[in-house]
Amino acid sequence: MARPLALKRSVCLSVLCASLWAVGLSTALVQPASAQTGSTSAASGQLVRGLPDFTELVEQVGPSVVNIRTLEKAAAKETQGNEPDAEMQEFFRRFFGVPMPIPNNPNAPRQQRRGQPEEAQPRGVGSGFILSADGFVMTNAHVVDGADQVMVTLPDKREFKARIVGLDKRSDVAVVKIEATGLPAVKIGDVNRLKVGEWVMAIGSPFGLDNSVTAGIVSAKQRDTGDYLPFIQTDVAINPGNSGGPLIHMRGEVVGINSQIYSRSGGFMGISFAIPIDEAVRVSEQLRSTGKVQRGRLGVQIDQVSKEVAESLGLSKAQGALVRGVEQGSPAEKAGLEPGDIILKFEGKAIDKSTDLPRMVGNTKPGTRSAIQVWRRGSLKDMHITVGEFEAEKPVKKAAAPEKPQTGNVTKVLGLTVSELTDAQKKELKLRGGVRVDAVAEPASRSGIQEGDVILALANIETPNVQALEALTAKLDRSKPVSLLIRRGEWAQYTVIRPTR
Repeated sequence: MARPLALKRSVCLSVLCASLWAVGLSTALVQPASAQTGSTSAASGQLVRGLPDFTELVEQVGPSVVNIRTLEKAAAKETQGNEPDAEMQEFFRRFFGVPMPIPNNPNAPRQQRRGQPEEAQPRGVGSGFILSADGFVMTNAHVVDGADQVMVTLPDKREFKARIVGLDKRSDVAVVKIEATGLPAVKIGDVNRLKVGEWVMAIGSPFGLDNSVTAGIVSAKQRDTGDYLPFIQTDVAINPGNSGGPLIHMRGEVVGINSQIYSRSGGFMGISFAIPIDEAVRVSEQLRSTGKVQRGRLGVQIDQVSKEVAESLGLSKAQGALVRGVEQGSPAEKAGLEPGDIILKFEGKAIDKSTDLPRMVGNTKPGTRSAIQVWRRGSLKDMHITVGEFEAEKPVKKAAAPEKPQTGNVTKVLGLTVSELTDAQKKELKLRGGVRVDAVAEPASRSGIQEGDVILALANIETPNVQALEALTAKLDRSKPVSLLIRRGEWAQYTVIRPTR
């Protein structure tokens, strides 16, 4: 209906104004896109193309996309009759970071399972794609993590029990193996050739609906979301169950793994993120050879260098990674790095933003002696550091619940229930101070904060204890988002919360 309306308007303008421009516009509107010409198009050299046809891509790649169901053994226990189904459980786990709450309904029927043997129960659904003809399948780590059984269903309805070869939580990449041969494997594309604005397609199993196809464009590349990898941002419709499925460009090659969405409601809102396939393949090769991923580490906590900090320190522009802390006994401490240093180069490569550093170091083989350049107190300093190995992420031990729950500004404004770190926790985490997160509600849950995280700073000001966090929270401008520096396992990261008013 849009074309007739526009045509009618242009004709009216030509009658009322006797404008040759309007007549020209009317003519352009009724011509096919391929037939439109003009001085503007000629001058810009741009080609106007019609919408793409994805049918051939679906026929080409569709047979390589699989459905993944995960099961877990249910121990003998009491269960309520109103437990959520597998799809909704996966929905809450992935997009809210917590298990789906089960309503406390005293009138709900109860089923006794005491004394019965363990049996596999549905846990979640996801997608994946065939890497090789002999049965290696790539998916997201969060799809198969913690599963007792993994079932892979091919588009031809054959179903196989899969073996988890390995998974890497930091990159959210996993490889599973099914016993089959002659399978149609995907073609791996070159992410460097991918351009912002070009069409891409996703195939997956949203809400368990196998082989669903959605399409859109690349919205951005190298998008930092606080995770280990830079993501490809698209507007392709991605929903629970799409996780682990391929992102495909118009040449029929896989350029990413659909992994995350940005959402305030839990549903699709037009912003999706995919893991670049070159990074995923690098991880998968290590998983297939050793079952785990080796990454280099320096043992520093870093932060972005703001324009104000750069100017105050005499840097020509905001660049590099600001060292906020150095772990005791780490490669960084042995090399002589100090808090306040700004790392400008690693192995001769410039660090434009702080997130570049962990990626560069992470891709370096542990034990490598690497050159770094730092800015310290107004001058450049060249140093060498022997890269260490990144250990498996250590979970933060739960602290005993406080006798009286915190109900001050932190809970009301940020949606966090917090407590003091014990001396033992500070020693284990090698922290001088911080505030532990005991429970998460809105608006903090939307920011990805989890129980067990340790809050180190609010609005760039350190929070050594609950009292300091409360005092800072009371002074917040609730009309503006605020940054939080949190520690999760061995790593610190920033997240942003919009306080409640």
